[in-house]
Amino acid sequence: MNTSTLSPQIQTICSNAQTASKKLASSATIVRDLFLERFAENLLTASAEIIAANEIDIAAAKANGIRSSLLDRLTLTRERIAGIADAARQIIALPDPLGHGELSTRPNGLQIIKKTVPLGVIGFIYEARPNVTADAAALCVKSGNAVILRGGKEAINSNIAIANLARAALRSVGLPEDAVTLITDTTRQSTAELMNASGYIDALIPRGGAGLINAVSENSKVPVIQTGSGICHLYVDESADFDMAVSVAFNAKCSRPSVCNAIEQLLVHRSIAETFLPLVQVKLADKNVELRGDAETVRILNCRVAADEDWHTEFGDYILAVKCVSGIDEAIAHIDATGTGHSEAIITNDYARALEFTDQVNAAAVYVNASTRFTDGGEFGLGAEIGISTQKLHARGPMGLSALTSSKFVIMGNGQVR
Repeated sequence: MNTSTLSPQIQTICSNAQTASKKLASSATIVRDLFLERFAENLLTASAEIIAANEIDIAAAKANGIRSSLLDRLTLTRERIAGIADAARQIIALPDPLGHGELSTRPNGLQIIKKTVPLGVIGFIYEARPNVTADAAALCVKSGNAVILRGGKEAINSNIAIANLARAALRSVGLPEDAVTLITDTTRQSTAELMNASGYIDALIPRGGAGLINAVSENSKVPVIQTGSGICHLYVDESADFDMAVSVAFNAKCSRPSVCNAIEQLLVHRSIAETFLPLVQVKLADKNVELRGDAETVRILNCRVAADEDWHTEFGDYILAVKCVSGIDEAIAHIDATGTGHSEAIITNDYARALEFTDQVNAAAVYVNASTRFTDGGEFGLGAEIGISTQKLHARGPMGLSALTSSKFVIMGNGQVR
């Protein structure tokens, strides 16, 4: 185990989580489901306390000049807390991902069972979304994993309140409270230590902006599951229904511009640009969306000229880069060059082009005639998600319960030798 770079506090947290993970892995489904019910009850009962803690975080964020779109991600209300509790209860209804087996019998009589098991201890590093604290705790416990949470400083008081409720729910059902631990040190040192906790942590999951994800992926000695920054695109094909395209573009950009499944770029077939672009500009003006366009878009809309970096930026705000393209081939090439493999969409009435787009676009989620905002564990029927993986190994897309498991081979014999 790599203990030389771990402080005594982090080493203790990791060791306790490892011990808790072993007990959790052998716990009964009914007990883990009871935890989820108690956790949901705790969240609802303590709504006022959570909101009070959240208000401290919001006041500090405003004092530090946080932009409004990020402030929305940080804010908790009674309605949002009820939604978090409901997400925990939805996980109860999902099948236990553990213990499923595939049996095969070899010619020599050996019975080989491949069964699903937890990953073990998950380190989770994330930014200013306190609802993620609850989702991660719920998903990890249900899948038999201990989780070490390291949230951002912007949500520290909210995260402490939620994590304490999870630990109380664990104690109430006889599970080890160290199955859920929040690191309250929000300096870079704690992140660096988690990245060096090989031998304790089995998988590290960063969730946030590109800077965080890249830093963890490039420096961690613990295996990393990358969850994506989202430079997502909407391509409006020449055969598109204009009303649909305007509606989807508005939803995908404006419903929650700070989240990773919001679009950052709009690509429009050149043959319809003169007619379509003014329509979508009028609708996006309802939310004061700032458009940044290529030369042709600027000529049509008289908007701001897009800088080179705008095509590689996750704005997380009411800003949209717009480009006119010659057709689907150029659209796909542009997505390949600027996308992050998260979520991509096409609006088209041409079935062949829809198939071409879904076959050729390299992303975790590819949409035809629908908003990218649906890339979400709850919307996909997973109950919740611990992140949206943009890599191809182990897990891809919204990561629910099954993405937090691995497999083990159990071999039953009667004296066979080789």
